[in-house]
Order: sequence, then C-alpha cells, then structure tokens
Amino acid sequence: MNVYLVGAKNPETRRQIDVQRQANPDFVVKGFIDNDPVKKGGTFLGYPIIGGIEQVSSLLKSDCDARFVNLITASTIARYETSRALADLGCQFTNLIHPSVDLTDVEIGVGNYIQDGVIIQAATRIGDNNSIHMAAIVGHGSSVGNSSFIAPAASVSGEVEIGDGVFVGTNASIIPRRTIGNWATIGAGAVVIKDVVDHAIVFGNPARQIEFSERRYVDGAIFAFPASR
Repeated sequence: MNVYLVGAKNPETRRQIDVQRQANPDFVVKGFIDNDPVKKGGTFLGYPIIGGIEQVSSLLKSDCDARFVNLITASTIARYETSRALADLGCQFTNLIHPSVDLTDVEIGVGNYIQDGVIIQAATRIGDNNSIHMAAIVGHGSSVGNSSFIAPAASVSGEVEIGDGVFVGTNASIIPRRTIGNWATIGAGAVVIKDVVDHAIVFGNPARQIEFSERRYVDGAIFAFPASR
C-alpha cells in the first residue's frame, strides 16, 4: 500500500509514520500532497512534496496502489473540500491511526487520522475523513460523523452524537447524551451541557451560542456513492 499524506505541515507526523511503519510494514508513505505551490518539488520530513490536487490524476495513472489520508485540521470545511475533491477523482483512502489506539468494538470508516494517546471506548462509531488529536477521549456508545475534528485533550462523554463537519476545540467537554449538529463549532475549553444545533458556534462554561457559521454544506460525506468504496 503506497500512502500519500495530504498537508505537509505538522512535524508530529514523522513520529506517527515511524510507529505505523513498525506496526505495519506494508504501510509505505510515498510522499505528500499540498496545494501550496511554493512547496511543490520540495521535501517534508524527508518525503517528496509531489504538488497539489492537480497532480493527483497523473499520480493515479502511475500508482494503482495509491491510498490517501488527509491531515488537514485547521478547518473542517477545508478538510471536507479537499477529501471530497480527491474522492471525486477516484482516490482510495486509508487510515493513519496510531498503533496505541485501541479500536476493539469500534466501528470506523476510512480516511481517518488519529494521533497518539486517544481513547475511543467500545460501541463507538467513527465515520469517514475525521481527525482526532492527541489525548482526546470519545466515550462509549458515541458517534462521530464525517469530516469532523476533535482537538487535543477534548472530552466527549458517553452516548454523544457528533455530526458532520464539527470542530471540537482543545480541552472542550461534552456531557453524556448530547447531540452536536452538523458543522457546529465547540470553542476551546467550552463545557457543553445542552444539544448544539447545526452550524452553531458555542463558547464558554457552560457553553452558549454566540453566532452561526456559514451554511455552505449540508453534510460532510466525501463519497457521492458510498457503496462504491
């Protein structure tokens, strides 16, 4: 499996590549995809930066074993748009999940990037194209949709439903059995004790809605035809 990582920015990626390669020798990183034209032709962490999405079609012709993982986390919209563009080109995805993460009794899709120290408890469902960063917790029986991001040390309690395109900030906490709507934003350190509606932006302890984000997309599904994966 030849893996191409999307987003040549986070130096922490090197550690994850190294431990992933030790756990699974078939996981071979071939390079990075990055839309910044300045980076094209350079290297990142010793791997070539092939170029932006415009290079992917020719790459697929030369590498039938190519698989992709999106590392973008600053914006769930950017994460969704990038992965959807790759999917529309016919790209196949894989997961980059730190080997320390226990996925026993966890249902998980593809294109997910999960870092070291993450705890995902049993009977949890993780969709496609999500990123969960170091030391975050996702409690038992919870679900995370597609194209969402859970930042470092965030705590998602049991039986929480997180929709598509959701951004959960660093050290945020969500109490059990809450529902977080599509494209909602949970601010850093927020304590969510009530359901959060689609596109809402909430901050504080307890979290309060301050505004709505732009209603650009309904969901964060990256595959137009899921059965074709």
